[in-house]
Amino acid sequence: MRSTQEGRPYPEKVGASPESLPGRKTEVSSSESSQAKVSSTASTLLESFSESQAWENKDTATWSLVPCFSETPAMEGQTKKAQDWGTQTCEAQINDSQSKQTSIFEMEETAPVLKQKPSLKKMDVPEKEEHEVVYSRPLWSNKFEYILAHLGYSMRAVNQWRFAHMWLHHGGWSFFIIYIFLTFLIGIPLLFLEMAVGQRMRQGSIGAWKIICPWVGGVGYTNFMVCLITAIYLNVVNAWTLSYLSQSFQFSVPWEHCPLLKNSSDFDPECARTTPSMYFWYRMTLKATDKIEDGGPPVFSSFLPLFVSWCIVGAFMINGLKSIGKVLCILVPTSYIIMICFVIRSVLLDGVKFGLQYLALVKISAMYNVKVWCHAGILVLLALGLGYGPIVSLASHIELSNNCLRDAFLVALVNLGLMMITTTFIFCVLGFWSTVITYNCNVKNAEILSRLVDLGKLPPEAQPPLFTEGNLVFTFTSWLNKLPQPIKSMVVSQINECNLEKQFMKVTEGPNFIFLAFIEAMSFTPGSVFWSILFFLMFLNTGLCVVMTFLQNIITSLQDSFSSFRKHEKLLTVVVFVLMFLCSFYFIRPQGLYQIRLLSDYWIVFPVIIVMFETIAVGWACGARRFLTDFATLWDRPIHPIFHWLWCYLCPVVLLFLSITTLILLFLKDVTYTAWDSSSDGMRFRHCHPQLSSGDPEEKGVHTVNEE
Repeated sequence: MRSTQEGRPYPEKVGASPESLPGRKTEVSSSESSQAKVSSTASTLLESFSESQAWENKDTATWSLVPCFSETPAMEGQTKKAQDWGTQTCEAQINDSQSKQTSIFEMEETAPVLKQKPSLKKMDVPEKEEHEVVYSRPLWSNKFEYILAHLGYSMRAVNQWRFAHMWLHHGGWSFFIIYIFLTFLIGIPLLFLEMAVGQRMRQGSIGAWKIICPWVGGVGYTNFMVCLITAIYLNVVNAWTLSYLSQSFQFSVPWEHCPLLKNSSDFDPECARTTPSMYFWYRMTLKATDKIEDGGPPVFSSFLPLFVSWCIVGAFMINGLKSIGKVLCILVPTSYIIMICFVIRSVLLDGVKFGLQYLALVKISAMYNVKVWCHAGILVLLALGLGYGPIVSLASHIELSNNCLRDAFLVALVNLGLMMITTTFIFCVLGFWSTVITYNCNVKNAEILSRLVDLGKLPPEAQPPLFTEGNLVFTFTSWLNKLPQPIKSMVVSQINECNLEKQFMKVTEGPNFIFLAFIEAMSFTPGSVFWSILFFLMFLNTGLCVVMTFLQNIITSLQDSFSSFRKHEKLLTVVVFVLMFLCSFYFIRPQGLYQIRLLSDYWIVFPVIIVMFETIAVGWACGARRFLTDFATLWDRPIHPIFHWLWCYLCPVVLLFLSITTLILLFLKDVTYTAWDSSSDGMRFRHCHPQLSSGDPEEKGVHTVNEE
């Protein structure tokens, strides 16, 4: 580019001071001095025309280009016009008692020019307005808060349990190898893509895809709707967590024992048929119905926790990124610290060896199973939060020169490490939980056998041994296996089945483990109140982090789509929260949990399809090579061409395969949900079909988390 001196030669030739540059004001003592300066500038203009061709041959990049003229009559006419214009300007300045020295740039605007670049308009923008244009979009205070926002967004507890469930049922380390491979093959490249789009376009999930390619603008609106619905029901889960947290401060937590009947010393028979934790969850907290078709008004006891949860999120977000970043600096590290404390505590529990043996599980056959690959690929996308929109919005508030490729690797690897830590903790707790339940079952069986032996209904050989704390499970099992076959058959017919492995595998996917198995396991440990408080605090922290990132995407998208909302950011936040609070009533009805479970299980295909269209838009419509070249220029370092190949060819094919396979699996699978069954002793899988009732032969049998 030309230097400032080359772009502004005229004031220097007449000896003008710095105050005479454009945009500077000065006091004029008399009209004669102003007229003399303008006349001198006009004379200099005539001289400068002869040198204009020489200036044109210099460096082409300049702040302002001096017009070139080739005909002398035209030069003389323009000189006369410039002098007339200068005279009129001086007269106006004298009348206003304010003088403003005229620059060569102002004369060029009034004179007819043959060639003029848009940079002149840029020079005329006032300094205040230019500052507002450049710095109008809020930015994260520092890089640390930005990384914590992505880590908090990827900390959804349901995805962590899904990972452990997949490990347990789909090959163990074989599944983990597939998961790592797909993380580097599609997870990190697609995370880098969404971060780069938000960072480069400086827009939320709606506006960014409109800029990338107009025909994929619907991707942004789909992102917005999925994000809106997900944020609503996730904060309902936070409300239930808050309810449990508030009741955890009691010395005897209410889910440890069955409630007594009114004016009676007997336990509630419905609770006696199942476990206290299951009864408290379904009947006391949710007021759950037996079927999703059975409607009802919102549960009154959930109003206050729901209101408090929305108020907490609103207080955290009312000041925008400034407050969100500070809150995340507390919530995210606290959750990681609590998780590490739980891992240390869990490895000291009884039965941990039985749980950890599943951590060493390896099934080579899983490597050749298409279903396992499909589940692993979908879990990679869900664990990183791809296709929902918050990643684009979070990245739109970081500096343009930020290295988002490095951020993508960091977030993905930390998320992978968290998955492994959580899986270790889950298997330890499951081993302890199943061991204690099986031990209690064996103790009851021993009591039954002792009573039958005393009554003479069984021979003395059926008398069980005494139990000690050192052999919670294996003593009774080994004794039973050593009995003669006739006596063993008599004993087995009189007792309940207590199988440690079956008990371990009974835990189902989703909130049932979080709110039932873990709560029940913690009630068996010393200091159960303390560990319950710590668990629900960690679970609430992760839930709040996820909801805040979802809501930030909603608010950012609205502000980018409607510029008038930027003037009233706090009012917009309050209005959005009030509307979403009212919409949350839909999910606190008695059948609300069943609807949340169906949404969580059966619309996972939407993010996969969304990410596929995003990849096609960047790779082909926008041009992956050009897109990556822009970032290489900003970072002053080349980007490996493998990302161009991944975005354009491999990732779209893999995502198309995942979409088709997921749709096929969903269509072949019966739409079922786990429901409370008040007529039996636990939960029941029900078909989501209006013609099926609880007595239909197609309905599956009772599936309880705990059988006593």
